[in-house]
Amino acid sequence: MASEKVVETVLVGSYVEMETEGKPKDIKTKLSKFFWHGGSVYDAWFSCASNQVAQVLLTLPYSFSQLGMLSGFLFQLFYGLMGSWTAYLISTLYVEYRTRKEREKVDFRNHVIQWFEVLDGLLGRHWRNVGLAFNCTFLLFGSVIQLIACASNIYYINDNLDKRTWTYIFGACCATTVFIPSFHNYRMWSFLGLIMTTYTAWYLTIASLLHGQVEGVKHTGPSKLVLYFTGATNILYTFGGHAVTVEIMHAMWKPQKFKAIYLLATLYVLTLTLPSAAAVYWAFGDLLLNHSNAFALLPKSPFRDMAVVLMLIHQFITFGFACTPLYFVWEKAIGMHECKSLCKRAAARLPVVIPIWFLAIVFPFFGPINSTVGSLLVSFTVYIIPALAHIFTFKSAAARENAVEQPPKFMGRWAGTYTINVFVVVWVLVVGFGFGGWASMTNFIHQIDTFGLFTKCYQCPPPPPQFLNSTAPLPSPANLHHPHHLLHNP
Repeated sequence: MASEKVVETVLVGSYVEMETEGKPKDIKTKLSKFFWHGGSVYDAWFSCASNQVAQVLLTLPYSFSQLGMLSGFLFQLFYGLMGSWTAYLISTLYVEYRTRKEREKVDFRNHVIQWFEVLDGLLGRHWRNVGLAFNCTFLLFGSVIQLIACASNIYYINDNLDKRTWTYIFGACCATTVFIPSFHNYRMWSFLGLIMTTYTAWYLTIASLLHGQVEGVKHTGPSKLVLYFTGATNILYTFGGHAVTVEIMHAMWKPQKFKAIYLLATLYVLTLTLPSAAAVYWAFGDLLLNHSNAFALLPKSPFRDMAVVLMLIHQFITFGFACTPLYFVWEKAIGMHECKSLCKRAAARLPVVIPIWFLAIVFPFFGPINSTVGSLLVSFTVYIIPALAHIFTFKSAAARENAVEQPPKFMGRWAGTYTINVFVVVWVLVVGFGFGGWASMTNFIHQIDTFGLFTKCYQCPPPPPQFLNSTAPLPSPANLHHPHHLLHNP
């Protein structure tokens, strides 16, 4: 009991006080603190829940059509629990690393701890390099996916511009996230983001139930192994949003209280993802195999437009979540991380946005790209590497005895933890990376063969046949009635 008090004393720190030290607490300061400075357990929960499900909410019905209703439910529950477990592992490794460093009088006053630094401090530079490569690549493509989703969604409100043009526009908008200093400053955005996804999820559920089943609806999933494992890896991606766990923890006033936050966030997210995906799949069945975005099948209405707008704002927030760790890495690489000028840091961060912008234009495959990122990057970044890192960090009896966080008794202490970690590594390596990688890459390559790189408007409805043979100029697509038919996407 005494040792736990010592650890808490070491970890609490003065993260908030160090930003307001010596400053008078006037009304402006208090308002700024209320909206801008978040470091509580509730802030962390909002950040985790808001970040965990964004545009993927719109692709889960597509995954259900590939998996079938039963497998869709089971995979969401299974990967939700597995994601919560590895988030717990990451949190214990962060607490272990930070406690050791602060006992050595290391000052993190102007430094944000990141996952690759935790690996470096606990296991050495080789682990650091592997963790850095996977984490940065995953976050890079995570940001790309948010940008692609922005263009895909706005097209259902305004189709006067093609999706590639919308990608240019939203790339410029998302670049403004360079002005958000850290996860400490996402208090208001996280809260609003969760409200937005909650509205969208229940809109999808209620709108699908009110719409009813389309005539001749079929539910044939799973029909092909390629589709089955593609859908499964999209769900693996869904619950792999804890690549930013360390940064969220570092923004907390008491990081050791993070333990169960991700699990609680996951439980809430499941109340959004399960009903919405099931309802849309029930209503539209196999039509979803050709519609990776659930908005495409629902009739245009003010409620749908509101959901689209809210998801656009939320994707801007999620872009910031995914990109902020990349900003930190870049700042450290060029020696700007401890600079106190926000404008200088923002200017230094801009080069990070350029490759994201470019890749979103090259690979605009909304839906299939999620599964590919899930199998090749998420599988290692947030499942395999954390489980292996925990095993090797505490492989000696002395390390286990002196560990800051002891495994819970109900999980079987160290023996149970080791067994679960080995299971996670084997399962994700074989099913997630192996079968999932094969299926998602097969589907991804098919998208390239079908639509080509730099495609101008991925899965956009073609103009009606009566206009194709006309020599007269085509009217604006916004004035045409779209039959909501997308190109075949196996």
